[in-house]
Formats: sequence, C-alpha cells, structure tokens
Amino acid sequence: MTRLVARPGAGDASTSPDRPDDRLSSVFRFATELVAWVAAPWALASVSPILAVAAVPALIALPTVFSTPGDKNQVVVAVPGVVTIAIMLLQFAAAVAGAWAAWPRWAALAVTGLVAVALVLELPRWRWLLRVGR
Repeated sequence: MTRLVARPGAGDASTSPDRPDDRLSSVFRFATELVAWVAAPWALASVSPILAVAAVPALIALPTVFSTPGDKNQVVVAVPGVVTIAIMLLQFAAAVAGAWAAWPRWAALAVTGLVAVALVLELPRWRWLLRVGR
C-alpha cells in the first residue's frame, strides 16, 4: 500500500501559514467561477457576440493575474486584499446576473444558492485578506 506524505513546503511556497483553510470554500469558489465563465457570455451573446467572447478571458484572467501575496502560490501582479475580494464579487455577480439573464428560473435559483453558499464560505478568507493584504 502506498502512503502519501506531504513534504513541508511542497506546493505552498508562497501561501501564508496563517491563511484560513479554504479547501471547501475553494470548491464552491471554483464552481462559481465556472458558472460565471458560462453564464455571463451566454447572457451577453444576445447583446454582442464580441462582448460574449471577450467576457471569458476577462473573467479567467482577472483572478489569475491579480492576487494578494500569501493567498496563492504564484502571484503575477500583487494587489491588496480588497482588490482580490472585489474580483471575487465580480465573479459572483457575473454568475448570478448571467444565470438570471440567460437561463430558466430554476437554474438561476440554483446558481444564486451556489453563490450564497460560496459567499458565506469565503468570509474567513476575506477577513484574512483584509487583515494581511493592505
């Protein structure tokens, strides 16, 4: 039987040791991001195909490029914690608004519930981001 042993420092080269454990919230955060990547362009397609296509790389690039030091392993452009939170709120808003604009009511309600759970689970991380990411 193979036993996996975590090496100290493996995969967490630049994450802060006092950062709250967000394994569960990261699942909901990623699910919300996926929904935003689909719902926002879907809703924008009726307005402008160019906006719909542009929305996808914009929604993916923002949290990839801009992050608070200590929050991710790789920081391309360091920003204060409040900016990281604003980017997440933008993702949440894109998911909810896109779902309500383009999908049936039951799907939009499900997305709204997903975002509500993600928001509650994000609160400890956001408090930490506000404290360290100044």
